[in-house]
Amino acid sequence: MARGKKENKPKLRIIPLGGLGEVGKNMTVYEYMDDIVVVDVGSIFPKEDMPGVDLVVPDITYLEKNADRIRGFVITHGHEDHIGAAPYTFNSIIAPVYGTRLTLALLNHKLKEHRITNVPLNVIEPGDVVEMGAFKVEFVKVSHSIAGACAIVLHTPVGVIVHTGDFKVDYTPIDDEIMDLGRLAELGRKGVLCLLADSTNAEHAGYTMSERTVGDTFNAYFAKATGRIIVAMFASNVHRIQQVVDLAVRYQRRVCLVGRSMINVAQVAMQLGELHIPEGRLFSIDEIDRYEDNEIVVVTTGSQGEPMSGLSRMAFAEHKKLEIKSSDMVIVSATPIPGNEKSVSRVIDQLMRTGADVIYKALAEVHVSGHAKREELKLIHVLTRPRYFIPIHGEYRHLKHHANLAISLGMDPKRTLVPDNGDIIEVNESSMHTVGTVPAGAVLIDGLGVGDVGAVVLRDRKKLSTDGMLIVVMGIDHELGEVVSGPDIITRGFVYMREADTLLEGARNAAIRALGNYGRIEPSDWNHLKNDVRDCVQKYIYDTIKRNPMILPIVVEI
Repeated sequence: MARGKKENKPKLRIIPLGGLGEVGKNMTVYEYMDDIVVVDVGSIFPKEDMPGVDLVVPDITYLEKNADRIRGFVITHGHEDHIGAAPYTFNSIIAPVYGTRLTLALLNHKLKEHRITNVPLNVIEPGDVVEMGAFKVEFVKVSHSIAGACAIVLHTPVGVIVHTGDFKVDYTPIDDEIMDLGRLAELGRKGVLCLLADSTNAEHAGYTMSERTVGDTFNAYFAKATGRIIVAMFASNVHRIQQVVDLAVRYQRRVCLVGRSMINVAQVAMQLGELHIPEGRLFSIDEIDRYEDNEIVVVTTGSQGEPMSGLSRMAFAEHKKLEIKSSDMVIVSATPIPGNEKSVSRVIDQLMRTGADVIYKALAEVHVSGHAKREELKLIHVLTRPRYFIPIHGEYRHLKHHANLAISLGMDPKRTLVPDNGDIIEVNESSMHTVGTVPAGAVLIDGLGVGDVGAVVLRDRKKLSTDGMLIVVMGIDHELGEVVSGPDIITRGFVYMREADTLLEGARNAAIRALGNYGRIEPSDWNHLKNDVRDCVQKYIYDTIKRNPMILPIVVEI
């Protein structure tokens, strides 16, 4: 969209810091003059080209610079892609946080794990309105694959903004609390300036099936199972856990929860009354040998093929307490998040090698999405009748499909915008356009390190993982200024040293040739010397076997 002319009247600024061009890492900044409201603090799984990285979170440099203007954080629901960055956001920014009971309970549990205790958490109910500076923030009930999900309506001086968060239109939800379509329609009649809506399923025609469909499918499989039933799913899908528990009770089985996140979420949900497990029906993994196979249902993490998850360790016989056997029925109740397809396939293949009866999405309706498909998206557009539209939450193709859907419903193409993370979008009654950018990259989390893994470190890790490393160690006498020890060759992940004597001796000779260019070696020469040794050994290795390992010369002062 073309840039508009500057106007004196203040405009609302919308700045997505994550969630565009990706499924996850959701964070959107709303700014009017001196007031800022932030919606969501999400994380995302690391990509395959990020070896060793545990988590990816948004770059919050812009928020840190403007922390005194932040009036509050608003959380749409408790999935990791909306709360996962909370510890890395609230360790440097303190502002009120608002969300429903389960959402904030899950967020608070995450903060406690990181020993962050000074964040003011404010529980709201759908329908509540909270004043945050120039904003009046309203929470509207939506259906999703977790309890407590809300759309966010921002009443601003320039107009009403509807931010849907993740949603689908489920007319028969497990908790019987139907999405508040009436309120969205009322807002539409009064006038919505801009709609920002979930685009994850914008490619898919039709409607997303009700969560109860999964329960019907589960019932059919529970009825015919003769051994243990093992169900893998997202830990946060409390409604699905409830359906599994209800079926376990119906078929005289007991339930065992496996996986730290599964146990944590279930405990929080039970404390809040969002999950009901009858007394005597829940047992610990340590007690599994007390019961017959036909009495057991295991609910575990690992539906995304995570190597350290409960399901993966069971499949590869690495779990201390439970191993998959041929009499088991394993239900993988999820579809792979983009990028996880290979990991999921690997686990399913291994499960089938054990002889177990494995049920997954390609075979039966054991999973339904929590995101609206095209017909549901159309309904939201028709109800809210926005003047402007910005698709959010999705890879670029999802965003583009959603923008085209809005245009097919009669919206002027000039009133839609498919932005990138970091774009500054200014909007008022008469215009919407991009005026600049802010930092909005990815911050990589590795263990306790935050942001200390960058492009150079990732490049080195990838090189080490593909070509290995060759270390050249040289001992230099400080007084004599000459090499008195080595050069010695050490390799890791390059070749098996016992079977590569000739190659390694050649590499050693290449290093000696490089050292021959020096007379007395002063400390000021060491960097030049190491570079020459690296280049000479690198050329020899490539000319000999066409490989490019990382060459690491080390000088030891003797």
